[in-house]
Formats: sequence, C-alpha cells, structure tokens
Amino acid sequence: MLSLKLTAIGDGSVGKTCLLISYTSNTFPEDYSPTVFDSYETHIDLSGSKIHLSLTDTAGQEDYDKLRPLSYHSTDAFILCFSVANHPSFINITQKWIPELKQHKQLDVPFILVATKVDLREQAHLKLIGEPEGRALAKKIGAYGYVECSAKTQTGLHEVFKLAAEAARNKKKKSKRCSIL
Repeated sequence: MLSLKLTAIGDGSVGKTCLLISYTSNTFPEDYSPTVFDSYETHIDLSGSKIHLSLTDTAGQEDYDKLRPLSYHSTDAFILCFSVANHPSFINITQKWIPELKQHKQLDVPFILVATKVDLREQAHLKLIGEPEGRALAKKIGAYGYVECSAKTQTGLHEVFKLAAEAARNKKKKSKRCSIL
C-alpha cells in the first residue's frame, strides 16, 4: 500500500488542526489549543487504490520558525492554509510560507492552497477573502490546486485530502520513471 506524508502549514489559528482532526475523526474540536507539532494517521481511497496518509500538523506561530522545518523532511505534499476571515494569513502565503518552502528547498514538493473557515461567509458583516482571490493566488504561486473548506461543516473537507494525495501520488509516479539516454 502506498504511504504518503502530507504536511499542513500556515499562520497560527487558521484552522490547520481543526482541518486534520475533523477529517480523521469526523468531529470538530470546539476548544482552540495552539499546536506545536502533531500527527494523524488515516487512509483514503484514490482512484480505486487504498493509500495510507500520515498527516503532519505544524505550528504557525513565529516562535516555531526554526523548529517547524524539521517536520518538512519526507513530505510528499504540502497543504498551505489561510483563513478567509484572516487577511494577514492570506498575505503570508506569499510573504512567509512560499519563501520558507523555498529556503528549505521544498518547492519541488507539490502543494495545494486551502482556504479554511468558509462557513464564516454566512456572517455577512465580515469582510472575507473571496474564492476568486484564492484561485488567483493559487495560480500565482503555482499550487497544484485550490480548495475551499470548512472543518466545522466539513464542506470541501474530503476534497482537500483527495487533491493533496493526488498531487503527492502523481509526483511519486513521475519520480519513479527513468530515462535511458
């Protein structure tokens, strides 16, 4: 069975932990507790193949900038997260997270861009980041794909992991090919 490591990164409080817990346990954690590092195990069926997923949760806080990259080793795909209700987290995709992946020589690893907390769009009084902005950013940074989701309602949740697993599997398939010159 193919085993893939997916690592979630993004600013603190954007919903990375809730995303992973909601996906692996079908429950939404109501209490916020900042993560340092955590991991979750699950399986996914992708095009008729069962795949083992090792999901790594990272700390987005600045205090962990030197420690966080240790979790990048052997990552098959990154899940870059921002919250639609947190504009600085959107800006930091290009200002912090892409440069961090570049600095640690991870840009050859596929990544997807994920907008979290889309359930908050139902609250009309909030100024939120829209889907067109997210799609434009995904294109600009060269993401494998873009998904909007809510860990609370599970809207788009399974698509996040399906797309990330697909990106990782496709990269592994390409790297296994050899050429005879």
